[in-house]
Amino acid sequence: MSNALALAIRVAVVAVSLWVATIVVPGIVDTAGTTGSRVGTLVVVALIFGVVNAVLKPIIKVVGCPFYVLTLGLIGLVVNALLFLLVGYIAVGIGLPFSVDGFGPAFVGAIVVAVVGFILHFVIPDRLDHR
Repeated sequence: MSNALALAIRVAVVAVSLWVATIVVPGIVDTAGTTGSRVGTLVVVALIFGVVNAVLKPIIKVVGCPFYVLTLGLIGLVVNALLFLLVGYIAVGIGLPFSVDGFGPAFVGAIVVAVVGFILHFVIPDRLDHR
C-alpha cells in the first residue's frame, strides 16, 4: 500500500472520529453550512490534529515522562484533551467553522476520537502487515 493511500486513510479515520465527536459531545461543533463544507472542515481539522499530535505529543511525552510514570499514564488523558483544545483554537484562528468550547468537551472529545479511531483502524487497517 502506498504512503499516500495510508495517509489518506488515516486522515479519513480521524475526520470520521471528529464527526462522531461533534455528534456525541456537546461543546464540539462544526457549524459549516453544507454537507460538503462540513466534510471539508473535518478533513482540514483532521490534518491539523495530525500535525499537532506529530509535533507536540512526542515533545510533551519526553518532557513529562516523570508525570506519566507518577500517574500511571493517566496524565495522557489530560495531555490529549489539551492538544484537542489546541486544535480547536487553531481551527477557529484560521477561520474554520469548528470549535471546542472548553476543557470538558475537549476531554470527552479526545476520548471519543481515540475510541472511534481505534475501532476504525481495527476495521480498516491503514497498512499491510508483512510477516
